[in-house]
Amino acid sequence: MEIKQLRYFLTVADQLSFTKAAKSLGVAQPAISMSIQKLEQDLALTLLHRADRKVSLTDEGRALYQYAQRIIQTHDDAELEMSERRGLVKGDVRIGISSMLGSYYFPPILMAFKHQYPMLNLEVIEGGTSDLQYKIEKGDIDLGVVVAEDVPDSLEMRSILTEEMLVTVDETHAFTELDKVTPAQFFAEELVMFKQGYFHRKAVDRLAKETGASLNIGFETNLLPLIKSIIKQGFGISTLLAMVTQDDDALITRPFDPPIFLDLNIAWRKHGYLSHANKAFLEFLLAYTQTKTQKQSK
Repeated sequence: MEIKQLRYFLTVADQLSFTKAAKSLGVAQPAISMSIQKLEQDLALTLLHRADRKVSLTDEGRALYQYAQRIIQTHDDAELEMSERRGLVKGDVRIGISSMLGSYYFPPILMAFKHQYPMLNLEVIEGGTSDLQYKIEKGDIDLGVVVAEDVPDSLEMRSILTEEMLVTVDETHAFTELDKVTPAQFFAEELVMFKQGYFHRKAVDRLAKETGASLNIGFETNLLPLIKSIIKQGFGISTLLAMVTQDDDALITRPFDPPIFLDLNIAWRKHGYLSHANKAFLEFLLAYTQTKTQKQSK
């Protein structure tokens, strides 16, 4: 088996199409077809079902897919480390962040890092916790912000932020007269929620399951400005972090009773190779969050 054959095989398996795989790889379709046929001949196995322009994995193909992913990732890690040992620093940092943190917590961190390391390239990918975990494990991103309790054993993580989730309403809502809001009171309202997979939604889903409540969702969107606008106009309530609402007088917050805290972590592949650029960002982020925590505790 050759690396090129395995890379072609993985791309076809992911795209479920030779045509799409060829476009993604920038390679002629016949070259991909011949490469995979040669791989099947060498293994004496059929890896792909081909029927009416539809492609799917055989049982043998599914088995190879798992190994191929690990082989390609290990190969790419090795090439990167050897390049860096020759002094050819890649200089790319790919980090996954949710829209809430990306809008309110990370901008000063990213700008400060870029100021200190102007030659490094920063790529920020927005997504929910589940999607970011998957991208880290696949090697599509190097680092990602995830919720502590949802992190699989395949990932390493460090805590960067603990935040309280606050019930968020408009100025005229009855909850403004309360000091705290119980889960029962919260779930009796029409809700404005992020979609499945985001830490905000996962926390609310978990609370509903624990209390036996059901969600009455009036609006579902990942657009944070839209969520805030809907709340302000009185068409629903939600739960947001303090960093989102602290400078907006039109949004009123109250803690849950009992309070709900999120432990947010920076995560990366446990057995993967972190480039010098990613190590620099990780060290910078942890130092920044530690300094901020110390200032807040004084």
